[in-house]
Amino acid sequence: MSLTPPTESPAPASSTEPVPSAAPTELSAEPAALFVEPDDRSAERSRRGAATARRRHGGASAAEPDDRPVEHAGRGASAAEADAGRQLSLFGVAAVEPSPADIAGLLAGPGVIVRMGGTARVSVEVDAGWRVHVLIAELGRRGVAASWVGTPTEGYAVRTSYTAILAPLGRGWLRGEVKRAPAGFHLNGARLRLWVAAAGIMEPGGLLLRLGLPDEADRATAAATLTGLGLAGDLVETGSGPGYRITGRRRLARLTELVGDPPAAAPPGQWPGTAG
Repeated sequence: MSLTPPTESPAPASSTEPVPSAAPTELSAEPAALFVEPDDRSAERSRRGAATARRRHGGASAAEPDDRPVEHAGRGASAAEADAGRQLSLFGVAAVEPSPADIAGLLAGPGVIVRMGGTARVSVEVDAGWRVHVLIAELGRRGVAASWVGTPTEGYAVRTSYTAILAPLGRGWLRGEVKRAPAGFHLNGARLRLWVAAAGIMEPGGLLLRLGLPDEADRATAAATLTGLGLAGDLVETGSGPGYRITGRRRLARLTELVGDPPAAAPPGQWPGTAG
C-alpha cells in the first residue's frame, strides 16, 4: 500500500526520516515528577471533580443537561463545573511550556509505550493523515523525534525513537508489560491536546475520546481527572473500544479553551471549536 497520507493534508516529508526537533529536555529520574499536582486551589478543584466523577460513573449517568446558567449552578456537579470553568486558564495549553511529560496524554488514549534498557518508545495508531502531521509536530516541540509508517488497516502509526527522555514515562506507566495509569495521574491542556490530536472524534453535539486503558479502574481515573477539568462525561463502549463522550455547549467550550487553537493541518470540523 502507499504510505502517502490522505489528501486532506500534505504528506510528511518521509516515513522514515524523523522530523528535526529541539534539543531534548531533561526529565527527573523519578516518575512521580511527571505527575506533579497543581497548586492547592487547583488540587481542591480536582478532588471535587474526582468525587463527582466517582458518583457519576458508579451509577448515575453523566449525560445530563449542562447548559444552565453558571450563576445559578447549585451544589454538586454543576457547582464543580462552574468553579472549574472560571479557572480554566490555569490548565489550558498556553499555561505551561511543552514538556515530554505531556505525552502522558497519548497514553491515556490509545498510545503504547515499550521499554528497552534505559530508553522507551511511544507509538500510536491514527486514522487520518492530518493527525500524523499534528503529532509529529507536537512531539518535535517536546524534543522527541518521531516518524510514521502505514498500517495494514489503511491507517498510520506514529512512533518515537527509543530515547532516555521517555524512560520516566515507561517506569510510571508500565507494570511489567501492562499499561496502567500511574498514581497521581492528572491532565492539563497540553496533555489533552495530544490526546485529542490522536484520538478525539468530533460528533454532533459532542466529542468522543478513544480510551486505551485496559483496566476499568484506570478508565474511572481518567474520567475523574477529566471531570476535575470541568469536562464531565460518560464512559462508553463503541465498536472500536472504550471511550469517553463529552457533550453540551458549555463543556465543549471548556474543552476548546483547554486544547487551544486548531492545528493548521486539522480539517474544519475535526477539532474542538471549529465548524464543519
